[in-house]
Amino acid sequence: MSTIVEQDQVFAIAQEVFAAMIDGDVGLLVPYEGDAPAFRDPVVAWVDLHGDWAGRAVLTTEMPVAHDLARALLGMGADEEISRVDLEDAFGEVANVVGGNIKSLLPTQGTLGLPQVADAVPDVSGAVLVHELRLAWRGQPMFVSTWVFA
Repeated sequence: MSTIVEQDQVFAIAQEVFAAMIDGDVGLLVPYEGDAPAFRDPVVAWVDLHGDWAGRAVLTTEMPVAHDLARALLGMGADEEISRVDLEDAFGEVANVVGGNIKSLLPTQGTLGLPQVADAVPDVSGAVLVHELRLAWRGQPMFVSTWVFA
């Protein structure tokens, strides 16, 4: 995939998705500075890409950041409680749109799986990490990775 979709294209996609869906400003999703943190309370959303190119787009962050993202996407107040269903819908939709935009750059379109959300990274046995973008959304770590399956 690195020869099909470049890391800077994935970064541009992520910035555009966050600006269009959440913030209204491309400047709030930026490269993460420093060493990668170990996520203590992770939440992971992903979508699989099927076709001539089989892969997975994965977003990972801390649970409180995912709650903030869901509130922002759903237009909720900073102190409003987020249900697990709303969290999964919102964070999964962001992964879905990022994955769909990555899919649109591929030479053959294929299909996009349904977004999934879990508390751990999905099984990627037999896959190769193509890109890992260490980003910060509103100052908090939000990583975007793309995987290709053999």
